[in-house]
Formats: sequence, structure tokens, C-alpha cells
Amino acid sequence: MCTHVMGTTHQPRPCRSLITATATATTNCATSKRDHQRPPPATAATRPSRPLPPTYHRPRPPATNPPRRSTMRPLTEDETKTFFEKLAKYIGKNITQLIDRPDDPHCFRLHKDRVYYVSESLMRRAVCIGRDELIALGACFGKFTKSGQFRLAITALDHLAQYAKYKVWVKPNGEMPFLYGNHVLKAHLGRISDDTPEHTGVVVFNMSDIPLGFGVTAKSTSETRKMDPTAIVAYHQADVGEYIRSIEE
Repeated sequence: MCTHVMGTTHQPRPCRSLITATATATTNCATSKRDHQRPPPATAATRPSRPLPPTYHRPRPPATNPPRRSTMRPLTEDETKTFFEKLAKYIGKNITQLIDRPDDPHCFRLHKDRVYYVSESLMRRAVCIGRDELIALGACFGKFTKSGQFRLAITALDHLAQYAKYKVWVKPNGEMPFLYGNHVLKAHLGRISDDTPEHTGVVVFNMSDIPLGFGVTAKSTSETRKMDPTAIVAYHQADVGEYIRSIEE
């Protein structure tokens, strides 16, 4: 369509809204084109992993089971000498009868500073028990102190009473004082073995031949007859009342 004004031909001007729409479409097209050309953002799955710095790895030792420590061990030569010297004060040469038993041979074994009297058959069955898991085995005869001395325990009383070389019997009025840790006095003495030497081990019985404990004589048999009623006949070492006292403690 042409318009003639004063003999001159003019093109019609486009509408402003049309110009704005055209510019917007052109911009959107360019933006969409750039978006198609831009690579997608990297994610944790697509992001390339960076190489880690080299680190020092200590080589692991081969997987092996640690050796199980022995359950018990025999006494050394010095330990055997100290132990037998202490035991001989009470049973003398009867130590051999403790070991060479016709029914079942026995032996002495050390476990955590304690000496146990155990049969060989039972000891063989206890080999599979670890040292830390084992609490006790057989009868405990006593323990070694830190200074290397051996101290007899009341748990050895039954064996000491069976093979005792020297014995002391107390009267009924002397049973309770002895069971509470007191020494045997002349007033409480019922009987004593003949020819009992001084400072030797004795097993203490009541008048019914029930073992109550053990101790060490203060005087010999001949000297005991001349002592005063309040004099000490035997020094207390251990008694069966320890079982009750240990529970109360």
C-alpha cells in the first residue's frame, strides 16, 4: 500500500509492539542455541575423580593365631627345693607318698605363683584351657611370696593331716580360740606326739581327731610338760575358720 503525500512515496512504519516481540524472539533463540551448545554441569557421578596423593601403607603381618600360653608349668629346681623343705616340716619323708600314689599318680604344678597338687590324668585334660581362663586345678598347697618364700595354705590341710609326722590335740575349750587365729596354749593342750622337736610343723586336731589347722611348735614335747598354763605350745599358722572369715570379709 502506498501513500502519496506531496508527490513523495513513504513506507509505513512498523508497530512498536511488533518490534519488541521480534527482538524478544531473537534473544530467546540465541539463548536457546547457546544452552544447547553448553555442556551439562558436572555431577558427583560424572565428575572425574582426582588421583589421591600416594600414602605409605605398613605391611600387615600374616594372619596367624597367637600361641596359647601353657596352663601350668612344673616347678623349677629352686622352687621345688623351697617347697619340699616347707612341706617336709609337716610330713617328713611322706612327700613321696603324695606323688607315687598307686591309684593315680599325682604331681605339683605352678600356676600364678600358686602350687597345685593335681592328678596327671586331670592335668592332661586341662591342657586345652588357656592360662588366663584357668582359675584353679586340683588342691592348692600354698603360694610363693614376692620374696621367694613359700607359704602353706589351709586348703592343703587334708593332705597334711593324712601324712602328718607330728600332731597336737586341743581340748574342747581350746577349739574356738584356735579357730579364731589364736595360738595353742598349754591350758588348751590335750595331747602331743611323743618326741616332737622344737620349731617343727604340727597338725592341730580336736579330741575327736578332726583336723582344725596346723602350726609350729614353740617347745619340744619334754619341755612342754614343764610349761605354765598360759605359755604357748604351738604357734598358729592356718585354721579352717579362714573359710568363714574370708566370706565375711
